[in-house]
Amino acid sequence: QVQLVESGGGLVQAGGSLRLSCAASGRTFSSVVMGWFRQAPGKEREFVAAIGRSTYYTNSVEGRFTISRDNAKNAVYLQMNSLKPEDTAVYYCAADGSRFLPERSAGYDYWGQGTQVTVSS
Repeated sequence: QVQLVESGGGLVQAGGSLRLSCAASGRTFSSVVMGWFRQAPGKEREFVAAIGRSTYYTNSVEGRFTISRDNAKNAVYLQMNSLKPEDTAVYYCAADGSRFLPERSAGYDYWGQGTQVTVSS
C-alpha cells in the first residue's frame, strides 16, 4: 500500500523558515514527478512546486522555496524561506505526476494527508 506522510509544518513568524518532508512507502518514487500543493481556507488547492528531471515553481514562491528529493530515502522536501502570511495553508505532498504538466493536480496518483503551515504577521 502506497503511503505519503508529510511532516515539518507548524507556526512561524513572517520572514521565518520551515522545511517540509514527505516520506513515501509502498513503492519507489525515484523516477517520477513529485510535487507539493497547498490549500488555504476557502480556496482551491494550488500548485507550489514539483521535481522530476527539472524543478518547477509557482511564481509566488519562486526564489523563496526550494524542492529537493533524496531517492535513497524515497523522500521529497520543501525548504520554505522568507515565509509570508499568504503562505498559510495545508501543504500536501503528491507523487507520480505528469512530466508535461507537473502543476496539474489531477495528474498525480498519490497524495498525503497534509501538514498545516501557519505564518503569523
